[in-house]
Amino acid sequence: MTTPPFRINLADGSVSFSYPPEAAQELRQHLGDLIQRLKQAATTATSGDRPTPQPSMDYRYTGDIFLEIFCNPNIWPSPFAARVLVTLRDDRIRLSTEAELSRLIEDVNQYLDETLPQ
Repeated sequence: MTTPPFRINLADGSVSFSYPPEAAQELRQHLGDLIQRLKQAATTATSGDRPTPQPSMDYRYTGDIFLEIFCNPNIWPSPFAARVLVTLRDDRIRLSTEAELSRLIEDVNQYLDETLPQ
């Protein structure tokens, strides 16, 4: 059985590429950690306390393609407003764009639902 391509939906289209489910599971873990940092930063900001700077997420995958997803949780007021910088490249093309964090999480979950046995 072949693995379907992983699709990231962007504001003005989408990009699909070969991506192993194991890497998608690792990305899902990184995104979950990022959500927690965003929630912590948002909670601290609304409490009136001086916010504790949260570390950025800088996920990288190298295989048939190079995928990098970066997000600084300190600049977004909530997880729902957050956007990530997506860089995708191989030896012929390079794509750098922003994507909504919530949409990327949905894309990862959908891909894993399609590829992993239930």
